[in-house]
Amino acid sequence: MPRISRPILLLLLAGTAFLALFPLWGETFYIRFVTRIMVYALFAMSLDLLVGYVGLVSLGHAAFFGVAIYTVAGLVNKAGITSAFAILPAALALSAACALVIGWISIRTSGVYFIMITLALAQMLYYFFNDQKYWGGTDGMNIDRRPDLMLGDMVLFNFNDRVQFYYLALACLVVAFLLLYRLLRSPFGHALVGIRANEGRMRALGYDVQRLKLIAFVIAGTVAGLAGFLEAARGTFASPAHLGWHESGHALVLVILGGIGTLFGPVIGTFVLLLMEDYFATLTDRWLLIMGVFVIAVVMFLPNGLAGLLKRLERRDG
Repeated sequence: MPRISRPILLLLLAGTAFLALFPLWGETFYIRFVTRIMVYALFAMSLDLLVGYVGLVSLGHAAFFGVAIYTVAGLVNKAGITSAFAILPAALALSAACALVIGWISIRTSGVYFIMITLALAQMLYYFFNDQKYWGGTDGMNIDRRPDLMLGDMVLFNFNDRVQFYYLALACLVVAFLLLYRLLRSPFGHALVGIRANEGRMRALGYDVQRLKLIAFVIAGTVAGLAGFLEAARGTFASPAHLGWHESGHALVLVILGGIGTLFGPVIGTFVLLLMEDYFATLTDRWLLIMGVFVIAVVMFLPNGLAGLLKRLERRDG
């Protein structure tokens, strides 16, 4: 992974600082809205690890996102467990286990076959939750209460406080970005990029390509599970739609729009697309047409996404 240039790094730091200060003056609605954007930015960033650095285009990535959400719903509603000390590890573990199984099957294929098998396996999970009345069926289920984080009688973190939760989502986004960035600059990350560039050559050099792919798949699924945990705690609702191919396709659009293989690109793409959706939805009932034209324009004229536009402007200024 190439090092982030100084101008782009300064822009990212400025954006992070703005987000950190935003609750000081932001209205309640927009604090909640930006929290949702950061959760989905984390989800999109996890998919970019697969698409941008391993070359694995998945249409089933929402499975790990949705499994984490239903894990929270099951532990809270069915088991009466509300402690985040138990819920978060369980959500991450089940998302990772799900990624391990789906990845173990999927990485034996490539190209369009990989896309279709990830889609098929994720849809199996979708229909499982969709058809089970125990899990709310097609209507989904409300999560009775948000997790709590307590040590004895002392509240360590209040998930019901919108500002505290905002900063939790921001912290998870920043920490996940730094960890993935560090991972991709390690020998493991360079091996992943080598697999994307020339899988046959990497195999000839003695790398266990299947194992490296599977590890990357599980890491991406676990990060998506973290986003799912945050979404469950934010929205307090679990729906089969969270596992559907529409959710995976939406995440893929965010990655493409922002810039594949950049990590920060999907974050930018998520903010731009969701903010535009919110703005144009207030202006016209045909806002989806405007969004469609915008996405098509980005794909046609910015093949490297919005992150590519930043790099292009940087080279021009230089």
